[in-house]
Amino acid sequence: MLKISKVEKNSIGDEIGLVSGDEILAFDGYDAVDILDYLYYDEKEFFALTVRQVGGDVSVCEIEKYEDERLGLTFEDDNLTIKTCHNHCVFCFIDQMPCGMRDSLYVKDDDYRQSFLCGNFVTLTNLTKADEERIARLKLSPLYVSVHTMNGELRKKMTGNRFADRIAYQIEKFAKSGITMHTQVVLARGFNDGEELDFTARELFKHYPFVKTMAVVPVGMTKFRDGLTQIRDIDGDYAKTVIDKARKLNAEFKANFIQLADEFYFRAGLEVEPYEFYGEFAQIENGVGSTAKFTREIDDAIAEIKSEQIKIDQNPDEQIKTEQNSGFTKKVLIISGTSASEFTKRQAQKVEKAVGGLKTKVVAVKNEFFGESVNCTGLLTGGDIINAVLRFGDGYDTVVMPRHVLKENSDLFLDGTSLEKLRLITQKEVVITDGSGGSFVRALLGKAVTE
Repeated sequence: MLKISKVEKNSIGDEIGLVSGDEILAFDGYDAVDILDYLYYDEKEFFALTVRQVGGDVSVCEIEKYEDERLGLTFEDDNLTIKTCHNHCVFCFIDQMPCGMRDSLYVKDDDYRQSFLCGNFVTLTNLTKADEERIARLKLSPLYVSVHTMNGELRKKMTGNRFADRIAYQIEKFAKSGITMHTQVVLARGFNDGEELDFTARELFKHYPFVKTMAVVPVGMTKFRDGLTQIRDIDGDYAKTVIDKARKLNAEFKANFIQLADEFYFRAGLEVEPYEFYGEFAQIENGVGSTAKFTREIDDAIAEIKSEQIKIDQNPDEQIKTEQNSGFTKKVLIISGTSASEFTKRQAQKVEKAVGGLKTKVVAVKNEFFGESVNCTGLLTGGDIINAVLRFGDGYDTVVMPRHVLKENSDLFLDGTSLEKLRLITQKEVVITDGSGGSFVRALLGKAVTE
């Protein structure tokens, strides 16, 4: 049920007499579960709306409208309370979190609605048959699915969930319903790799192009693993084996179906795939293709700088202004996780070469908080960053780091340290980029960057 809080004037809802306090009970006879039902039917031209009016009377309205016309309703609650995870995965990162952090970091979400709305990965193990029918009926596409393996018995073992072996049925059902899916395999060495990975890839590719991509990402392991399943970390040789396997399978499929996390290439000491390989970069939030995209954005920003310089060289008046404002110098300390530090250093050097007077230093910050096996930039804590800046920051006035080191819509790091505290302790200007190559270049040049 969706309770109306506001009806837009002159909207379809207003025309049929809906008012604040009325309750939407159903659309076309299907229960109004949450805001997704409203969003789906608000796009349709014909449907039946079941309403309980403020006085208690229930009526059914036949709606006929143009596709781009809206009911114009706002509700007291979207009914999207997060559905939580029922699994006990052998590689669960949250199980490896230390005690005493903010409560939200311990929430294990596994909500198909957030997968559709926000791109969150879900295992589908907590779906009822009614949920599966609803996904197909409302065309909730795309979905982002944590598959891990298509071997049902192995999946039950890895997720600790006796219902996890329904994955093959669910993937097939959604594909037949026209739902597109992006899938992921968290690769646990000795569990779902080798021939199991081959099997998973081939089973998923049977449903291509509805199953559009299969990302493979390494297990994230912190130092807080006492009592948990032992999983071996990946090294350079193992990473090369995974890269070789993915390339051979993609050649077999004649599609860039398997997309590996950039971390595999960092570990192997190899360049990531070309920019074009990643298509629409659908798995970029998974650490897949971000390096290629960042590189392209850096190159585009540098090309723009060179283009502006050519214009100045061809304009005597602009040359005089440039000479008057010459003497640009800037020393920037760049924060990076250990994994991407060499890559980041190469990108910074390209910008240095294009811009005279710029000096950069990339600090590969060791993750003392979670353990050195956690090496990505996004999981660095404020405390570790402060220590790194105090140790390596002499002579540098500005510190640059990407937005994803902070909590979304906040200035807090994972350990609760604030951005303001970082600035106060280090006495440095701290610039937060939006994560793009263009924002990175602007930060290095001292230009405005949106935090």
